[in-house]
Amino acid sequence: MKQLYHIFKKELYAYFLSPIAYIVITIFLIVTGWFFFSTFFLFNQTSLRNFFALMPIMFSFVVPAVTMRLFAEELNIGSHELLLTMPVSVRQVVLGKYLSGIFFMVITLLPTLSYPVTISFLGQLDWGPVLGGYIGTLLLASAFCAVGLFASSLTKNQIIAFIIAMAICFCLTMLDKMLFFIPSALLGFLGYLGADSHFANFSKGIIDTRDIIYFASVAFVGLYATQMSIEDIT
Repeated sequence: MKQLYHIFKKELYAYFLSPIAYIVITIFLIVTGWFFFSTFFLFNQTSLRNFFALMPIMFSFVVPAVTMRLFAEELNIGSHELLLTMPVSVRQVVLGKYLSGIFFMVITLLPTLSYPVTISFLGQLDWGPVLGGYIGTLLLASAFCAVGLFASSLTKNQIIAFIIAMAICFCLTMLDKMLFFIPSALLGFLGYLGADSHFANFSKGIIDTRDIIYFASVAFVGLYATQMSIEDIT
């Protein structure tokens, strides 16, 4: 656990040494804030459903930007070999980097807590969907961080890692919206793979174990694939 915490702390600290972290947080807050408040005053509803509806698309771009450097940077300069000669396992390295990415996304989301607080002063806010929406957002971030970590383990180029992760996350987000192109025999299976439909339940305040299992499964597959990728390199 000590080694895991050390890797986690090192990676989290590295985020704030780079201007990319501040750029990502600023763009995320500006875009989500503008879309949220513009629709809020347009429809005059005390609800965060429009805000949470943005999360799958926003995270398809934001999370890959956050995770693209986690392995690609070290693979580029060769420091991963030094890291893996230390008394740590590949699993600890992967989990440490993964947890740092999730924690950074938590930090990114913290300022958005002002949205429901502000709305609660303007009208009667149902806190059930708000709580469910934030739980779903954290699960979505966890799943996409695992995908981004895997993409970062495949290449030395951070831009390529970003593109790979973005493509996978975007496909998972849009999959259930493109089912009319899919043969009817595959509708059930491919429909289940779509992230947006699972996330939508949380934004309605519905916490279903099937949706939790979905995001946990995506995260597990991403982390396992990352471990296999790094072990092949070493």
